[in-house]
Amino acid sequence: MNNDELYIKRCIELAQKALGNTYPNPLVGSVIVHNGEIIGEGYHHKAGENHAEINAINSVKNKELIPESTIYVSLEPCAHYGKTPPCALRIKELGFKKVVIGAMDSHDKVNGKGKKIIQEAGIEAISGILEKECIELNKRFFTYHEKKRPYIILKWAESGDGFLDKDFKPTAISNTLVNQFVHQLRADEHSILVGTQTALHDNPSLTVRNAEGVNPVRILIDFDLKVPETFNIYNNEARTLVLNSVKESTEGHLQFIKINKDHFLPDLMEALYKEQIQSVIIEGGSFTLQQFINANLWDEAIVIKNKSLILENGTKAPEFDHTASKTEDFRDNTISFFRQK
Repeated sequence: MNNDELYIKRCIELAQKALGNTYPNPLVGSVIVHNGEIIGEGYHHKAGENHAEINAINSVKNKELIPESTIYVSLEPCAHYGKTPPCALRIKELGFKKVVIGAMDSHDKVNGKGKKIIQEAGIEAISGILEKECIELNKRFFTYHEKKRPYIILKWAESGDGFLDKDFKPTAISNTLVNQFVHQLRADEHSILVGTQTALHDNPSLTVRNAEGVNPVRILIDFDLKVPETFNIYNNEARTLVLNSVKESTEGHLQFIKINKDHFLPDLMEALYKEQIQSVIIEGGSFTLQQFINANLWDEAIVIKNKSLILENGTKAPEFDHTASKTEDFRDNTISFFRQK
C-alpha cells in the first residue's frame, strides 16, 4: 500500500463509525496530512451535521499548516448548498496543497463538480484511490442514486431440512449469537420489510434490541390492511410505512402509501425511492422473499441455517439457487452470504 492508499483506508475506517446513522447521506471520512503526519481527521456523523471534511478541518490544532497539507476524503467533496455550505468551496478557501479523493460521487448534485471547483482553484486533485473499497463503503448510497431504488438484502433463517417454521407456527431457528448479528444488521440498514403473513404470524416489532443503534424504518406490505393496529409493528418505536391498496395518509410515525398490487415490485421500488430509503432488509416471509428472488431484484442475501434442527413440516424456505461468496460458523448455526454478480 502506498501512502495515499493508507490515508484513504483510514478515511474508510472513520466513515464506518457512523454506519446506520447518516441516512440519506453517504458515509464519508476525511484525514488531513502535513509532512507525513496526520494533523486532523473527521467523519460525517449524521444528516444535517458537518460533513467529514469540515470535522477534519475543525480538528486541526495549528491552522497555519493547512496550505502545506493534503486533505484525503473517501468521497468527492460536495459542490452544492444543502443544510451545510459546499465542502469543495471550503477546501478552496483554505488553500490546501492537494486533495486526494477515494471515489467520485455519481449523485447528480456533485458528480465531478467538487473536484472541478478544487482544480480550477489551482489545487492538485487526484481521485480513484482505493475506489473499489470506497464504492463498497457506500454501496447503499450509490445503488439508491444510480438504480433509483434501495440496496436490497434478502434474509431468512431455515432448518436443516429447509423449513422456516414447524407446522406453520413461529419457531426459533437461530441461536443467540446469530440473533445478535441480526440485530446489528438491523441497526446498520435503513429499513426492514415484511409481508402481511409474517406480521400476522410472528407479530414482530422489527426493532433493534440486542445491539447498539437506531431502529430501522419499518415497511409493511399489507394490501388489504389485515394487520390490526394493536400489533407490535404499529407501535411508536420506529417510523413505519404501510404499503397498501386502501388508503394514503400520514398519522404521526405511520405513513400509509397506496400501491398497485399487480404492479407490486416496481411500485414498491418507486415508493421507497421517493421516501429516500437507501437500503432495505427483506425479512419475509417466504412468499415475499420469493417474489424478489424470482424478479432477480436483490443485491445481497443472508441465509442462516441451523443444520441440526429438523422440522419435517411447515413453511418451506424460499427457492434460491446461488453460490455463497462466504459462509461463517456461529456455533451450531451457519450464515451464508451471497452477492449479486
